[in-house]
Amino acid sequence: MDASADIARHAALDARLVRAVRGIRLLSLASWPATVQVEFLARWRSGRTALPQVEYPKLDFTEARREMAAIVSEADPAHPLGAYLCDSVASWNRAARLLESLGTAQACAESVALFGRPDEPLPGDGPTTREAARHFIQIAGELDRELLAPEEQVPVSATALALQLQADLDDFFDGRVIAVELDPQLIAKAAAGATRIRLRAGAAFSDYDRRQLFHHEALVHSLTALNGRIQANLPSLALASPRVTATQEGLATFAEQITGSIDIERMKRISLRIEAVAMALEGADFLQVFRYFLDAGQDEAESFSSAQRVFRGVPVGGGSAFTKDTVYLRGLIGVHTFFRRALQRDRLRLCRRLFAGKMTLEDVVRFEPLFADGSLAEPRWLPPWVERASGLAGMLAFSLFANRIRMDRLGDGPG
Repeated sequence: MDASADIARHAALDARLVRAVRGIRLLSLASWPATVQVEFLARWRSGRTALPQVEYPKLDFTEARREMAAIVSEADPAHPLGAYLCDSVASWNRAARLLESLGTAQACAESVALFGRPDEPLPGDGPTTREAARHFIQIAGELDRELLAPEEQVPVSATALALQLQADLDDFFDGRVIAVELDPQLIAKAAAGATRIRLRAGAAFSDYDRRQLFHHEALVHSLTALNGRIQANLPSLALASPRVTATQEGLATFAEQITGSIDIERMKRISLRIEAVAMALEGADFLQVFRYFLDAGQDEAESFSSAQRVFRGVPVGGGSAFTKDTVYLRGLIGVHTFFRRALQRDRLRLCRRLFAGKMTLEDVVRFEPLFADGSLAEPRWLPPWVERASGLAGMLAFSLFANRIRMDRLGDGPG
């Protein structure tokens, strides 16, 4: 079979995969309805504390799994697209099993298989994710809040932020490509899709939130979905497969970092969630985790939202967790390392191609010949910091050199 026929056959299989996994919506099906928060906080404020009661749908993805098994049997694992399909099917299968076991300890086991645990080492055999999280929590605790400029402490309403963010996006795309909407049912402060970003109505935001939403949600999560939609031979690159989560969140957090949009409080929020996941796995129940966020300075609504992230889809009595939040720091380190290696090896084009769809770092390497021959399309839209390759190279070059400085051999710093 010639190369073009191989591409066409795997493209047809990928189109079948997109149809098969349409109902496997991991985050939305595992998340709690907003009424759970309202009822819990009402009881909490009246002194009638109790664990939240969550009813999950009974789901059966037997037909989807049967179709995915057929796709794998027809794919060629020696072909880049065939290998991608096999890996993707394995990920979607595990997500389906997680959803079928919502509310049980098995959901936790499937989550750990998909996203890992906080006690796993970061890339390069460094400290564990939990140790890194504790480092950022400590640093944030030591920094004086007076370091913040007055304008950074002024809250912004969801309505005002929606207008500001919409203007930012319309300016970037030179038209209305992504719509910003307010959603009173959203527990998280924000959620991004290919053509829509939702903000929780009534939530308060900061000036940093605006930049983080623009660079993290819009110019990574939404942008990769939009670019994935134009991949004629691999339409599944528009989908948020669980296996791409670490790369997606790492890339989005790296975008915040490189654009100066991340602040120490954001690092603290990410790190608190990782610590909370570890606590839950060790036996802490929902109430203990909720109090942990309260004690860390979050208000009641944010503490509930944060605790809900830890317990969505799993039992709330302790010993289980939904571990997705462990991927943020691991993904950030992985993406940062990937970008630096790409510079060392004169392959910054790989960094640009990460935006051609939702893929892993391994995918973008094995897809190289397919980008070269036009089987996969180069990204239509790119964030400005990626498009300006010279500036990106300058930052990465400094990062590579700075890593050679031994901090323990330097004299005393500022007194």
